Amino acid sequence: MLETLVSQLTDPFRIGLILFLFLTALRTRAAMGLAMPLGLGVVFVAILLPLTTGANVTTDNEARLTAIAYGVVSNAIILGCLVSGWAIWTKVRQ
Repeated sequence: MLETLVSQLTDPFRIGLILFLFLTALRTRAAMGLAMPLGLGVVFVAILLPLTTGANVTTDNEARLTAIAYGVVSNAIILGCLVSGWAIWTKVRQ
């Protein structure tokens, strides 16, 4: 369990997807807000990666669902770090 979570937290592709999701949400926050696009994006990336990457080639649906659940957690942690950094940055700039 911990190994899967750590591998997802250090996956550069996942980090890049969440980073650009966050940057896009910041640019469109006047029209869309932040909570809904970020929440849906976290779930989308968590589902997308286990289903499309060749790293977890398995026909076991339970393993896939576990990878998706860990993906939601790791995406939320990554996004939490980005949002915290952005909040600190905006406080310092003021």
